[in-house]
Amino acid sequence: MPSFDVVSEIDKPELSNALHQANKELSTRFDFKGTDARVELSGSVLTVFADNDFQVKQAVDVLSNKLASRGIDLACLHYNEIQEIGMDKAKQVIEMKEGISSDLGRKLVKKIKDQKLKVQTAIQGEQLRVTGKKRDDLQAVMAFLRNEDTGIPLQFNNFRD
Repeated sequence: MPSFDVVSEIDKPELSNALHQANKELSTRFDFKGTDARVELSGSVLTVFADNDFQVKQAVDVLSNKLASRGIDLACLHYNEIQEIGMDKAKQVIEMKEGISSDLGRKLVKKIKDQKLKVQTAIQGEQLRVTGKKRDDLQAVMAFLRNEDTGIPLQFNNFRD
């Protein structure tokens, strides 16, 4: 039976490339000369460091442009408040959201069932498995989920025929 998985994940190599590009631009831009503006990644948390609030906002803007140009959806980022750290420095922590939570998974399963398509949906950890007899039904589910506002970016992978 044909099936596919609905996931919400970030492409790690593209994220790494975007971080390197952002750090390179921050080191060469004229308005960041002589500053310690940088972006660091630890686990699923990005931290932007700069000398003041304005430079942190500019660095976040550079990072956002690089992420968007690399195909990473900015809806998966949660921006925390800018924090003042010692010696006239500031930082902003950006959390990356990956995976489909169990609450959102249940809501998506219910919405898919309300579409009255002949598919079965199962929650498997942080992803959904959609199975059906016809490829057309699976494609209809994909189209429905693309148009649905879930608050996180969704990807479809592992399509089996």
